[in-house]
Amino acid sequence: MPLPRRSLAILVAMIGVLAGLGAATAHKAKAFSYLSNEPEVCANCHIMQPQYDSWQRSSHHAVAKCVDCHLPHDFVGKYVAKAENGYHHSKGFTFQDFHEPIIIKPKNARILQENCERCHADLVHDQFATRDTGRPGDALTCTHCHDRVGHGDTTGLGGPMRPDELSAAGPVPATTSASAAQH
Repeated sequence: MPLPRRSLAILVAMIGVLAGLGAATAHKAKAFSYLSNEPEVCANCHIMQPQYDSWQRSSHHAVAKCVDCHLPHDFVGKYVAKAENGYHHSKGFTFQDFHEPIIIKPKNARILQENCERCHADLVHDQFATRDTGRPGDALTCTHCHDRVGHGDTTGLGGPMRPDELSAAGPVPATTSASAAQH
């Protein structure tokens, strides 16, 4: 049985309102920016600004972006993790029930550890070869000792600029020894 004209008009109006609210929310939240790999996206939420600022001063700044450490490197795993984290972040900010300061969840800590091991395998191979895999928790994680490598109040004095930052900054004025000596 077809819907009466009035009911159909109300249904279409309700769908339009919901679509409009969804589009406005997506625009305000910069939803599509989360599909990128740019570190600035992590600071879309004001609560992440300290982590973004400390990463900019970190030793990893020139060699790793947020996604390099915090997300799986396979295509599907990366976007599944982004979706899961996005859900938890939006829920936390909507209901204001997130932990402050931010604490990494166990699943994300495992991803971080896997990425540390992947990038630094040549340096840490011997340490990991001595782990007793029969005793869960026997081995320390990288962040046990290196918890301030990418974030934190005491993070580095600043790393070199990444190539994309250098090109965006434009040419650096040359300083001659004669002009430097005058100052």
